[in-house]
Amino acid sequence: MAALSTAAPKPGLWALLFAAWLLAAVAALGALFLSEVMGLAPCVLCWWQRVALFPLVVILALALFPPDPRVIRYALPLAVIGLLVAGFHLLVMAGVIPEALAPCQQGVPCKTVQITWFGFVTIPLLSFVTFLTLCGLLLVAQRKSSE
Repeated sequence: MAALSTAAPKPGLWALLFAAWLLAAVAALGALFLSEVMGLAPCVLCWWQRVALFPLVVILALALFPPDPRVIRYALPLAVIGLLVAGFHLLVMAGVIPEALAPCQQGVPCKTVQITWFGFVTIPLLSFVTFLTLCGLLLVAQRKSSE
């Protein structure tokens, strides 16, 4: 059985993992607030984005104490999947991809804009920016841990 490394973590790694965890936690709480408190039903693409997001809260939290750069190999694929689904959702909402190709045949249509902040910020845009930022934080953490 391999022993865990007792080497000191790289400076700044913990801060990057914490920032990624905090972002994932705030996004998950925001998604739950929108659906459970405000009563906004998520579409199928929103559900798939949640499937990628919610495990990140637990995975990244477990990697904080002690800081474990190996978490990136589990967290980054989830963040990339969430980013791809959020990007697809944005393209459906923009009309670039026909809604007939989207999996939202029942329930809430994927093209429905339920909330708009500042005239342009929608829920799928928030999700896309969140996943893009998570990918960036995890890539920087990976680079820092391999130095």
